[in-house]
Amino acid sequence: MSDTTATATKWVLDPMHSEVQFKIKHLVISTVTGSFSTFAGSMESAGDDKFENAQVEFSLDVESISTNQEQRDAHLRGEEFFDAAKFPQIKFVSTSFVSTGGNEYKVTGNLTVKDVTKPVTLEAEYGGSAVDFYGNHKAGFEVTGKINRKEFGLTWGAVTEAGSIVLGDDVKLIINVQFAKQA
Repeated sequence: MSDTTATATKWVLDPMHSEVQFKIKHLVISTVTGSFSTFAGSMESAGDDKFENAQVEFSLDVESISTNQEQRDAHLRGEEFFDAAKFPQIKFVSTSFVSTGGNEYKVTGNLTVKDVTKPVTLEAEYGGSAVDFYGNHKAGFEVTGKINRKEFGLTWGAVTEAGSIVLGDDVKLIINVQFAKQA
């Protein structure tokens, strides 16, 4: 995180009210949706609803991947894809958080998958803030974007006997998160 100031607001990701999904083309004719169930994150902002220049850190556990098909999930965790035994986490650290108007932001940062770190820019829509039943101040965001899997060392590929590509290169990210303000 960046240097803290007296006015900084610290937030911690609430995993019970957050989700991380991805979508990728299969056989170029349909889309497979997957998710990660174990992740953590934090954010530091200038105030309770001032997110311009916020600092965000996020990580997820590769072992928690699920596409609702165990054989495919085991393949994804294996050496041909994420190699979870050697690279157990995917990490993101923001370098900028810029308002593009209204409740929309562009979040740029360094994404690390396996042993490859590259800058990515994602769209973030601030859904608002509210106080839950327990008095916790929450802020919600929907973060979306697209990355090319091959740029991050996920280069496995195959072609069917009919010549169809088994797996697309572009991965769509859909991340819905709630952050809880820290005292």
